[in-house]
Amino acid sequence: MSEHDHSGPGADRPWKHATLRGLAGRCPSCGQGQLFDRFLKPAPECASCGEQLQGHQADDFPAYIVILVLGHIIVPLMIEVNIAFAVPVLWQAAIWPTLALVSALLMIQPVKGAVITFQWARRMHGFAPRQTKI
Repeated sequence: MSEHDHSGPGADRPWKHATLRGLAGRCPSCGQGQLFDRFLKPAPECASCGEQLQGHQADDFPAYIVILVLGHIIVPLMIEVNIAFAVPVLWQAAIWPTLALVSALLMIQPVKGAVITFQWARRMHGFAPRQTKI
């Protein structure tokens, strides 16, 4: 088994490597193929190694992570800016929602990729080996 072949039924799937590949939008198995066909639509399989990628159940979890992280960044930033500067309310009404929207759009795909590849590494949901009935 090569260093990049983590697709076998009993093969070890290191979650750290898979999650870093997911953050970069790459296949969790080989790291070469694209994880996404479109902005938030994962590819059904890796074009490079053929790994099946459609078993994920990311659902709303990536959005919750983005909201949690952005809330912890933007709210303290707003407080510090308001303490340091006298920014008019109308400017703030334009700046903070725009900053939140752009930041969320930049974060959502890498976070979704990390969630999907973590599920792949842990063989969760549709990535679990299929059980044969006796």
